[in-house]
Amino acid sequence: MAEKNYETRSVKKLEITKKVGAYQKEWFMGLHSRVSAGEPFAYVGANAPMEILRAMDIPYVVNQWWTAICSAKQMGPRFYDLLEQAGYRNDICSYCAMGFACSLDPKPEEGPWGGLPQPGILIGSETCSSGIKIEELMEEAFGAESFRIQHYHQDVITDNWWEKSCDDWEELLGRKRIDFYENELRLLIDFLERKTGRTLNLNRFIETLNNVNEQESWYRKTRDLIAETVPAPVTVTDTINAVMQAQWHRGSRWAVDAARSLYEEVKDLSDRGVAAVPNEKIRLLWIGRGLWFNLAFYQHFEDKYGAAFVWTMYLALAADGYIRNNVEENPVRAVASRFSFLEDILHVPPFNSQWFVKEAKKNRIDGIVFLVPENCMNNGDFYYNIVWSLEEAGFPVCVLRADPADAKKWSQEHMVAEVESLIENRIMKK
Repeated sequence: MAEKNYETRSVKKLEITKKVGAYQKEWFMGLHSRVSAGEPFAYVGANAPMEILRAMDIPYVVNQWWTAICSAKQMGPRFYDLLEQAGYRNDICSYCAMGFACSLDPKPEEGPWGGLPQPGILIGSETCSSGIKIEELMEEAFGAESFRIQHYHQDVITDNWWEKSCDDWEELLGRKRIDFYENELRLLIDFLERKTGRTLNLNRFIETLNNVNEQESWYRKTRDLIAETVPAPVTVTDTINAVMQAQWHRGSRWAVDAARSLYEEVKDLSDRGVAAVPNEKIRLLWIGRGLWFNLAFYQHFEDKYGAAFVWTMYLALAADGYIRNNVEENPVRAVASRFSFLEDILHVPPFNSQWFVKEAKKNRIDGIVFLVPENCMNNGDFYYNIVWSLEEAGFPVCVLRADPADAKKWSQEHMVAEVESLIENRIMKK
């Protein structure tokens, strides 16, 4: 039986969300001009130290966020079909393979906003063997040169890490671990200076990091405001877009202004008592990557149940994971401390599970929907531990096994039924 037709495009209510999207499109069109004029261009992983590139004025596109753009434009099936036609498995990690799929397109200019320009630099990491192989394929396809950041594992403080990450990151992570990553980032700087002929200006680098701190501080205020306001003034359909695209430009004055505007608009709604879901009865938390090709999914449960998705990792990670104060003495070391820790926060218990429990309590969450992609070697790691920790803390969890980027593999009726079961059989009965 054919599935019903469901709306996949979300209704965005915030002006800043619309403005951020318009800016991203305009910026991308300008990127084509810069690359055509011969400027260096990098394609990087989502956890790359982008502040270094920004301070060196090297334009970049973020691998996983480019996937989000392509999926939101409903172009994922086209690109993933190209992979299958080229003989690659249909369970390849879709979230990291979009850029490589674009290299197979005979008409790349028909991609989002004129398509992905050809990068000459790739920046990745050694955290995922699948990602490394995809990056090697991209090297060959684009004729690019890669730099992969090595990783170092050492026991660190786990309990309440968010209380130390801004100011006491040396104590949190340990000297040896940060020493290692600082050396890796200095090697990256040497690589970029050799490759591009540009140098890292220390004053501009410090200015960039201070901009990041200001930007993430606005996100922290927004995160906290949403958590304490019932009914919520905004849902994730607005915040996920506003934050993700501005984080792409992290450290620029435009991104700072965008973060401030998001807070001010949400604060105005809160002050006026305007609710995103006026009949809010249930508050939901979404763990995992954004469902970019179907952002309307988050709004599907609002009218029927008064269920509002109020939390995703995008805003919360910006609030707790990025700020590093006192960067003037050694800005490279400050960035190294963050870079060394993001993978732990996102993928390794108890860092992530403790954090999710903390955020669920803070946001007065009634239930949790956890998207687990089966074709990712990192994002599904230890999800049993996360589910156990949340359930133990009293939060019912619904696990959706799905591909967050490939719309062809999504069953709307099945996924709606799973979330409705969570709401009807566990939340409402509790």
